[in-house]
Amino acid sequence: MIERQVYRMHKAGSIKNLKLSVEALGHPKSDEVCVKVRAIGLNFADIFAMQGLYSATPAGSFIPGLEFAGEVVAVGAGLEEWKVGDKVMGATKFGGYVSHINIHHRYVIPLPDDWSFEEGAGFLVQGLTAYYALTALGNLQRGMTVLIHSAAGGVGILANRICKKYGAYTIGTVGQSGKVDFLQREEAYDAVILRDRNFYSKLKHALGDRPLRLIMECIGGEILMQGWKAMAPMGRMVVYGNASFTSHGAKPNYPRLVYKFLKRPKIDPLRLPTQNKSLMGFNLIYLYEQTDMMHEMLHGLQKLELRPQHIGHVFDFKEMQEAIRLFQQGKTVGKVVVRVNNL
Repeated sequence: MIERQVYRMHKAGSIKNLKLSVEALGHPKSDEVCVKVRAIGLNFADIFAMQGLYSATPAGSFIPGLEFAGEVVAVGAGLEEWKVGDKVMGATKFGGYVSHINIHHRYVIPLPDDWSFEEGAGFLVQGLTAYYALTALGNLQRGMTVLIHSAAGGVGILANRICKKYGAYTIGTVGQSGKVDFLQREEAYDAVILRDRNFYSKLKHALGDRPLRLIMECIGGEILMQGWKAMAPMGRMVVYGNASFTSHGAKPNYPRLVYKFLKRPKIDPLRLPTQNKSLMGFNLIYLYEQTDMMHEMLHGLQKLELRPQHIGHVFDFKEMQEAIRLFQQGKTVGKVVVRVNNL
């Protein structure tokens, strides 16, 4: 038995319900490994789950968290591929805000020798999100022009790097001007646009004569419709989030959510053949049970040999609430990671 520290929600609805406690963790099952978690990656799905806005959120009490990195401290009796001391990074369908976790061996992979635990905790969920959206759904091709929203976030940074492996022309968008220089200097976006009331004209200028064939959409609202308007025939929009519904508070702002829901974009499927455009959406957590598919995607992602995720902000495990508050505000660049080294 291990006494582990966990951040648990007794029920979804308010981030204030997230409480740190101590729980007993049994020995791993025959097909599991026990990992001492050294770093935890934050994702917007965590926020939506804690606020009760995520359809995949478990009923009742649950532990948030979708990705982590750490060290194997116990191995199930039926396993031979892992040993105590192995450094790994993993993905889990909730349960990641912990100091120790028992997890099926197929949901952890080796941490690259030259990667830190923080870099490992920031790669799997957002890397697989970007890779699946761009390649499997977006049909990313060499020389294609791609619009990537939330370009300074974890998915946006990795999406741009994947696109560059294909020789694509990338246009990134951000909500704050302070992120523009970082993307141009450090991440080599071809163009970066600040999302404001002049967004559409800025986008058309950045495109020039290039046809916009692929959009990584995670904003929603008017920005979504302007991107849809600018997208060329044969283009594909892949929706993997909706940042316009996020709240900076502990609880959702329900009047604002209702208003945004009523004003949400409406794309008529009967017009799609005439427009010759495609609209797709996905949620990586629903692919969690498709283990073979996830490993196939992961293999393709690893073949690209991307450099590790940009870690912009690191907090201590006891500072989880502070990390979440910063993450909610949209002021972060790169990945927000919580370090668990001292437990």
